[in-house]
Amino acid sequence: MDSGAMDIVDSHHHVWRTRDMPWLSGPMVPRIFGPYEPIKRDYLIDEYIADATSGGITQSVYVQANWPLDQVLAEVRWLASLNEATGWPTAVVGSADLFSPDAVDVMKEQAALPVVRGTRLQLHWHEREEFRFASAPDRMKDPVLRRNIASLEELGWVFELQVFPGQMAAAADLVAAIPDVTFVLVHAGMLTDRAEATVREWRDGMARLAQYPNVVVKLTGQGTFTRSLDRDFIAFVAAETVGWFGPDRAMFGTNFPVEKLWTSMPPLVLAWRDALAHLPAADQAAIFAGTARRIYALPE
Repeated sequence: MDSGAMDIVDSHHHVWRTRDMPWLSGPMVPRIFGPYEPIKRDYLIDEYIADATSGGITQSVYVQANWPLDQVLAEVRWLASLNEATGWPTAVVGSADLFSPDAVDVMKEQAALPVVRGTRLQLHWHEREEFRFASAPDRMKDPVLRRNIASLEELGWVFELQVFPGQMAAAADLVAAIPDVTFVLVHAGMLTDRAEATVREWRDGMARLAQYPNVVVKLTGQGTFTRSLDRDFIAFVAAETVGWFGPDRAMFGTNFPVEKLWTSMPPLVLAWRDALAHLPAADQAAIFAGTARRIYALPE
């Protein structure tokens, strides 16, 4: 059912120019979300605004879209110029090579732009090659990475944590070691399917991470592996995730334009709203707007 008018913040989306992104402008390569010919093109701010507002979204957080690591300053500067011109995105999560001793200097330059709220370097690794981003499953143990993530406390930034369930024990060790930095778990822990063993591993990892108060979670990206708008899958992930983290540590996001491969914005938003419609209005308000505004320091 539709729960009526509600303020909605998109905590995770991208806009891009293909000329800045080799994986889009070059030959097709296998990706975690499958074939992507329809989005192998510029997806600029005016198109995103039209998509977002069609779903009732009023604010948004851009999360880095894998520009080359030597262009991460250019990425956030471009986004800051979009914010200045249009008001969108409301805030930005950038990136840096967190395995480099120079990462702190890069992030301090990015922090000169008040629109920037955090950083992401994807750490997910999987037995399936097309699901991998990190070079190995245990990169979270790297001392340089850990020092760089710890430096986010001084910047007042969050770290966007993207891992698979099989990596969540190592992720729990990471977040426990850096308790003063907020970690934002991307795509509700990336459950790949509903097989019994897969769900068991995901549940164990999510329950472990939920024990740490410096971890919050995004209800995003559930089409990544189903490659469809699967309302039953969304409802399952929503119920389990909110059960562990609660509404004050959970937030909705669209993962557009990736989800644009199989849906448009209004049915995507409605699927999540229906999945959460049984919750009290205050809990829904937190998940769809309040948590994101608090975590990313967005204006009311």
